[in-house]
Amino acid sequence: MSILKTERLAFVLALSVACTHAAPRPVPTTTAAAEAQANPIFVRNPEDITSGDVLAGTAGTTGGERLPLRVRMGSVVKDWWNGPHMLGGEGNRYGLRRPARWLADRGFSFDGNYQGAYFGVVSSQSGSRGFWDGQLNFSGQFNLGDALRDERFSGVQLFGAGRYRSSWEESNPNNFVLAQTMFNPSNWQSGTQWRLLNFGLLLDSAKNLPVEHMLTLKLGWLQPQREFADQPLSKLFLNNAVNSAKGLGGNIPFSSSESTWGGTLNVRPHGDFYVRNALFMTFQNPTSSRNHGLMFQGSLDPAQNGLWYMGEGGWTPSFGPEKLPGKYALGGYYYGTPSGQRAWNGSTVTGQYGFYGQADQMLYREALAGPAEDLSPQGLKVFNLFYFTPGESKADVYPFYFQSGVVYSGLLPRRDFDLTMVSIGCGVYSQATGVPARTQTAVIEGGYRWQVNGWLYAQPFFQYFSRPNGTAEVANAGILGILVGTVF
Repeated sequence: MSILKTERLAFVLALSVACTHAAPRPVPTTTAAAEAQANPIFVRNPEDITSGDVLAGTAGTTGGERLPLRVRMGSVVKDWWNGPHMLGGEGNRYGLRRPARWLADRGFSFDGNYQGAYFGVVSSQSGSRGFWDGQLNFSGQFNLGDALRDERFSGVQLFGAGRYRSSWEESNPNNFVLAQTMFNPSNWQSGTQWRLLNFGLLLDSAKNLPVEHMLTLKLGWLQPQREFADQPLSKLFLNNAVNSAKGLGGNIPFSSSESTWGGTLNVRPHGDFYVRNALFMTFQNPTSSRNHGLMFQGSLDPAQNGLWYMGEGGWTPSFGPEKLPGKYALGGYYYGTPSGQRAWNGSTVTGQYGFYGQADQMLYREALAGPAEDLSPQGLKVFNLFYFTPGESKADVYPFYFQSGVVYSGLLPRRDFDLTMVSIGCGVYSQATGVPARTQTAVIEGGYRWQVNGWLYAQPFFQYFSRPNGTAEVANAGILGILVGTVF
């Protein structure tokens, strides 16, 4: 082991508890395939974002894209154990995914996964105790090109996704810690119970224009949080600020439970540049558990809704012979109604607006024995985002927020697909909200994702919240826990 590798190992052992049980190492195929699977700093393929697996950050991933089975072990049991699905593999005597494979050959694909986490509150204003929280994600997709066996129609797709989150009070660590909503320890407590997340039509130019995926149009019941300020690596963390809200969710209903009618248009004039614009409908209490993501009546009663515009432009380069991927983006939104016009609730409030910047980059890739064109999935990646609102409004709780994180794939010897991670998020409170005692809230979260096999992982983690509600009146909180996840 090199001196540099030894130093990295000592650093990680100081941050988290790790397991060194050996796991099989897949053999990369093509450069493009290895890059997409090992380093999804950004999602190049537009249809990937409709998957429930991407929403959850599933097993065998560095940011939401599943690693396929590449090496057949000979034994049917090992084939099942190291395969990509708990219900799949030749070793599964019941063959529960055989119908799914039959449908996939005809253009239909289905995915599902479960995540559960134990939040052990070590210290807080309310004392200490434990909570178990969880969510079940599922999604479906129909690809016309696959159905017709014609690649020219591969960009025509129907999609849909749903979810179940526990609404049991004993599953909610957030109320116990007394954190301000955006800084909740668990991001799974919004939109609880069964919920329809999205469904609609995606039209993508695929390879039919000079630039691949040059035009992409999406229409239907959409999740704005999945379309903008998207950071796959942030989905590895459990706290609401880093995983979901990213500052925007502290001021507008920008969360994993926000679904609404709308459309997005993505234009990629060059392979490394894109511009995305969207128009969504706004309505009252969109993330409420009572509506189960079925709040469709706003489209039938214009007096109850307003408009929400979002835009983003980005650069997605790959640097050097190691093809280190990155994403650099600037975006913004205008939420509500123009000044002087009536909103859904009859008031004449001025709309809210804000801006954000994003910088995600793979900084280092380890060498891989084999052909020079193969790319190692191991290496160091960072993600960063800042958000601000120019001017303080009583409707905006946070005029400024930033988050930053690092993720290392395969830091420990013979643990190539384990993930070591740490992140920080910090929000500054507006002094126009009528609570001048509020200053800022910060959260630090770290963890180690141990890839048990191809479809199961365990992730010990810690969280520390400084001024959970923005004042010194509520004590800082510390949490130790473990996350487990599986892909069906």
